Amino acid sequence: MLIAKVAKDLMAASAPSRGSGFGNSASRPPRWYGIPLRVLLVTFLGTLISFAASLLLAIIGTVAISALRGMHPDMRIAYRLVALPMALVAGSIIFVFSLAMEIQHYRQTKTLSAIERIS
Repeated sequence: MLIAKVAKDLMAASAPSRGSGFGNSASRPPRWYGIPLRVLLVTFLGTLISFAASLLLAIIGTVAISALRGMHPDMRIAYRLVALPMALVAGSIIFVFSLAMEIQHYRQTKTLSAIERIS
């Protein structure tokens, strides 16, 4: 009950009032220099997550194969031949898609800002 009351109060405080002029002011035009930062951040985080996931699967596979063969596992295989190439491929795909999405978002925001200025 207390959580619902706090959430309701936060929603009421964050909503703009009619007399404040917050809702009436024009939004600022989009800035192009935010695109490379967001693209690189998303690419880095996606590459890091894909490296971690592929490394986990490669370690599990390496340990399972070495247990079946009765050998000691060579973890260099998991890093060099599996996780790193998969992370590089995933990172390049993430880079291309995030760049395309950010450019599309920038162009859409720019167009909507121009329409808002006209009307």
